[in-house]
Amino acid sequence: MKKFLGRNTVKLSKLGRGRPKIQRWRAAVGRHNKIRKNRFGYTKSPRIGFKSARVESGMINGKNPLLIRNMKDLQTANLKNIIILSRKVGAKKKMEMIKKANEMKIQILNVKETNNGSK
Repeated sequence: MKKFLGRNTVKLSKLGRGRPKIQRWRAAVGRHNKIRKNRFGYTKSPRIGFKSARVESGMINGKNPLLIRNMKDLQTANLKNIIILSRKVGAKKKMEMIKKANEMKIQILNVKETNNGSK
């Protein structure tokens, strides 16, 4: 999918130079702005035609995200899902869920890997 960036994100640090989290699209507003006028050779503005396909919509890395709140939810997950552990789960239960997910070989989105290779 096309990534839309603001006009000076390459030049200015406050607009995201070297800081991808800050690189956000803001609509062009200026009177003489070439991007607003859709001039050739300037960055494209987001439009209806750039939307992703309905089949791919909502997917993360080609997998359906599934919010896991307890062990029962984890049993419903399969290899087609990428799981997100709820923030309301405590550390003890979260460790159990991580071990179970590793046994089931299911990818967890919001857990960082440690040095020893396990999650």
